[in-house]
Amino acid sequence: MTLPRFQSKAHGDATSAPKLHVVTFGCQMNKYDSLSVEGRFRKQGWQTTEAIDEADLVLFNTCSVREHAEERVFSWVGELRKAKERRPDLVVGVMGCMAERLGDEIYGRSPMVDLVVGTRSFQHLPALVDEVREKRSATPLRPARVTRLGFDEEPDASRAGEAYAGGRHAYLTVMRGCDLNCTFCIVPKVRGRVLSRGIDALVDEARWMIDSGAQVITLLGQTVNSWGEDLPVPEGDAPRGRGRQGRPALADLIYKLQELNGLERLRLITLHPSYVTPALAQALRDCDKCDRFLPLPAQSGSDDVLRRMKRGYTTDLYRRRVEILREHCPDIELGSDWIVGFPGETDEDFAATERFLAEQRFLVNYVFQYSPRPSTAAEALADDVPDATKRERNNRLLDLGETVALARLREYLGRELPVFVEDPHEKHAGVLRARTHTGVSVSLKGDAALAGTTQRVKIEDCTAFSLAGTLASEVVARPE
Repeated sequence: MTLPRFQSKAHGDATSAPKLHVVTFGCQMNKYDSLSVEGRFRKQGWQTTEAIDEADLVLFNTCSVREHAEERVFSWVGELRKAKERRPDLVVGVMGCMAERLGDEIYGRSPMVDLVVGTRSFQHLPALVDEVREKRSATPLRPARVTRLGFDEEPDASRAGEAYAGGRHAYLTVMRGCDLNCTFCIVPKVRGRVLSRGIDALVDEARWMIDSGAQVITLLGQTVNSWGEDLPVPEGDAPRGRGRQGRPALADLIYKLQELNGLERLRLITLHPSYVTPALAQALRDCDKCDRFLPLPAQSGSDDVLRRMKRGYTTDLYRRRVEILREHCPDIELGSDWIVGFPGETDEDFAATERFLAEQRFLVNYVFQYSPRPSTAAEALADDVPDATKRERNNRLLDLGETVALARLREYLGRELPVFVEDPHEKHAGVLRARTHTGVSVSLKGDAALAGTTQRVKIEDCTAFSLAGTLASEVVARPE
């Protein structure tokens, strides 16, 4: 990511609407939160701007999963120093996971920051910005800083009165936080414990997105297939859910969203093996709008390492969960995250990871070198795998992942498949980007007007990362 070049803002009429620019780091949940924050400010009369030097308010929506992510935020914030000197009325805010983790420490490292807001207080941002401005007016010679952190309140996720701006592909956060205790993970510390949103509110928001032009919705959760575990069991004559003790479960939500006219594709990020159930597998089988690609991180192929990670499963349990999925959906594809160099990982442990990746034939593999994060249980473990060994294992696993994926994708050659055309390629004129029902990226030549339609494509070529093909039958027009 290239750092911006800041210039003096050209101020217009004093009565013109104030402008907001949001810089988003990290996961899709942060993208959803950023769009929601922008919508709240627009309801208050603000405009959003792509030009950071035109903004009256700059918000950095941050990530704390790795130290590097936080360092990038501080670099970006530091670039605002001269702009803040030229324009002392500029408001600079840090929001999200890094704000929740560091709190007021951010002011010490970045004195130009005015606002620090945690992961469950976004709904208050317009009022908090007003508070910063009021403090400046009252005490112009002192820093006007406002901090709001903590998990004591339920986030207000209502989008009532907000104009949808997410485009054809929408993100929908169905839950916040995580109830697991993986020793390497900081998420429960910065996002709190699980808080599932109700099914009616989610269906209403999905319908609002679709009515405003969304065709693909990705459901987001740290462990999205645990959605509903914290919701109450329906009382009286209300239909009981497919979850534990009759609670609502992700399968119930999938069936409800399947009924929405205008929805073309439904996607899920990210799942945990412990919450894979027959009900979920049946929903994937029955609901043709739901993609049959699941990010189901294994993290390691060694049971000893998984135990130290406190992942809550063994490789054998993982296999049995995947068997449930493949029994109902034989064509399902899986993706995995991997951590190499976790404390105590031996050569034998890493070899077990290589075998497990090859055995399960993961289509997508994201590999990360372990680094300790503050306030996690693993921080107390000796980081005893040398950096050179971590890099070597990282590269080996990436190479193996590409070899496995290439063999997997070669099985698609010569087949004719339906694909959803997502958008024109950004760099290559006349080329479209599409995706199969199993989540595989496909490139093909065609008119940009085909974006947003489902077409049949004959697969003719592949790399380790995508397929390429040609339109195989009569073009299907965009539905009115």
